[in-house]
Amino acid sequence: MKLYKIITCFICVMIVGQVQVRAQGDQILDGIGETGLIARYVFDKDAKDWSRNNLHAEIKGDAKFVKDELFKNVLALSGQAYIILPSSALNNVESISMAGWIKLNAPTSDQFFFDFGKNQNSHAYVAPFGTGKNENFTTAVSENRNKDYTLSSSKVGLPKDRWSHLVLVIDVPSKTIKAFMNGVQVSQKGEIELELSDIFNVESGEENQLYIGKAISQNKASLDASIHDFRIYRIGLTNNQVKGIFENALKKRDGVVNERKEPQDNLPEFSRTSPQLYNEFLASVDDIEVETQVGVLPRLPRTLKATYKNGLKGPQVKVTWPAPDDNSEVLKTGTYIINGSVAGTDLKPKATVHVVESTIAEKPARALEAFDLDQVSLESNTNGQNTKFIENRDKFINTLAQTNPDSFLYMFRNAFGQEQPVGAKPLGVWDTQETKLRGHATGHYLTAIAQAYASTGYDKALQQNFADKMEYMVNTLYQLSQMSGKPAEEGGDFNANPTAVPMGPGKEIYSSDLSEEGIRTDYWNWGEGFISAYPPDQFIMLENGAVYGTEETKIWAPYYTLHKILAGLMDIYEVSGNEKALAVAEGMGDWVYARLSELPTDTLISMWNRYIAGEFGGMNEAMARLYRITGKDTYLETARLFDNIKVFFGDANHSHGLAKNVDTFRGLHANQHIPQIVGALEMYRDSDKPEYFNVADNFWVKATNDYMYSIGGVAGARNPANA
Repeated sequence: MKLYKIITCFICVMIVGQVQVRAQGDQILDGIGETGLIARYVFDKDAKDWSRNNLHAEIKGDAKFVKDELFKNVLALSGQAYIILPSSALNNVESISMAGWIKLNAPTSDQFFFDFGKNQNSHAYVAPFGTGKNENFTTAVSENRNKDYTLSSSKVGLPKDRWSHLVLVIDVPSKTIKAFMNGVQVSQKGEIELELSDIFNVESGEENQLYIGKAISQNKASLDASIHDFRIYRIGLTNNQVKGIFENALKKRDGVVNERKEPQDNLPEFSRTSPQLYNEFLASVDDIEVETQVGVLPRLPRTLKATYKNGLKGPQVKVTWPAPDDNSEVLKTGTYIINGSVAGTDLKPKATVHVVESTIAEKPARALEAFDLDQVSLESNTNGQNTKFIENRDKFINTLAQTNPDSFLYMFRNAFGQEQPVGAKPLGVWDTQETKLRGHATGHYLTAIAQAYASTGYDKALQQNFADKMEYMVNTLYQLSQMSGKPAEEGGDFNANPTAVPMGPGKEIYSSDLSEEGIRTDYWNWGEGFISAYPPDQFIMLENGAVYGTEETKIWAPYYTLHKILAGLMDIYEVSGNEKALAVAEGMGDWVYARLSELPTDTLISMWNRYIAGEFGGMNEAMARLYRITGKDTYLETARLFDNIKVFFGDANHSHGLAKNVDTFRGLHANQHIPQIVGALEMYRDSDKPEYFNVADNFWVKATNDYMYSIGGVAGARNPANA
């Protein structure tokens, strides 16, 4: 048994929703982050939820999908047809917005576009042509008739045989309910005294009745209309967001994809020329001189010493310097001037930069090393009582000890077409049948049980529990990986070559279809060493230009998932010495090297800069670590194939990039790129190439000085574009 290695902290396996937003194939739909989206039903051919949460609806009665001039395919409801949503859809919501398109066939009252609630007395609904004798567009929220907020627009009627976009917003923090038609607010009630728990069961959802096209009350008319693109958000949509959804559907404005074009938050705005705080008393700011080497942009201080009026003593002053897109200013020796600016003043501090010939710098050495978890023990306090540290450790460890490994292996067996053990159930959410990121939680689980094993020496029975879990997980993954690329039966067909994986049986394209009917399970064709909770297609599709999305022609970050699995396998190997865990990691490492080593540099640059689809977590770190463990050079070379060349080195010629202090990560997806920087540090450790250290060092300085704000965030604020 090897000593308990690595691993400096516990990872709690929190498995959260599934992607995605169908139309744009991004985490941003109509300018709204997908974390705010509970469910989206396009209703073009089925009642699937196209959000990350897989809250698929069920169509009841004789509904039909029909052709439509505006939206191509829509769902027509008539007679007793309606849709029922999963009762758990509104779990843990604090505010809610419901939006959708409707085309009424009959302008009669008591037709309900939707009706959500615990019962007919505690619910929220939209009646496009009113209720009873009121034939105006009506929305209402009520709680056992004690709290009744009805919004009826006397000036706006819903037209027959024309599409209308209706939205109901219940914004609890602002105590408002708003109704919208076609992007315009038509009614509002303020100062409401209501919690969503008054009308929904937001804990378990067991009582909730969520209907589209039908009222909760049985004595109301059924909806006679066509419907399209119904969405539920866990936030109170702003007027501008509602307008954006409406206009984007009609192609009146372009959808926002990766980068925010304008601020979403109503934050205080300050004039660039109006001084704030101490800046009002500034008299001057010191100029500076710095030196840099040819090709490397200078590292300028973010604050400078200042002189204040009337002898006032104040802090150093924040200075904003230009951020060039390349290093063209420092390609030869000489001296040049950079002018900075100080917010709220016309002061222009000057930096004189001396560019000198390059010299060989001393290579930095590692100052910190990870410690083994068995070196840490938690002791009771001086009164012999358990501390909060012990309580929280026990809460996590004891819960983890009760988990069923078969749930974390479910989708792996499913991918390889193997029978499930009796009682095995899938995890759900990010590990459902059609989730393109499935298997991701399993990687975290492998790490969690490795860490738990390494840190439970104080309880041998508990430690054995995790030892058994590790062995069971590894044995199963090893068995599956050994099947890949080998005949299913003696003399059967097979393909052992990772670079020659054919399309799935009966398929004309590589496909990310993971449905029970569409998933391929011909593991004998996948090449030796392959292991994943889905077939190889997503990896191959990425090479061929696929982008992020839910359609079967799109993918969701296959290497991101793989990184978690490889990391977990190596964690188990390093704490327990399980050779099979290492063998599985090596087999997949060989599979990856075989494919990536044949790709041209331009293809790799395109792959790793593809939003979400090319997100690879810390694959560079994982492969460098595998090299450090095994000493096999191909794994270090594989790690280099994950270089994000555009960000690290500017271009294929390594002209600039972060390695030369050029800010190449402005506007990029934070979660996608930060792990790559951690990987660069591991590359430096294992390759001894200083450019990798420079990438990480320059990123750290820029991120902490130029991007990070008070809470430690580096993306957006309330509605982040790139969180």
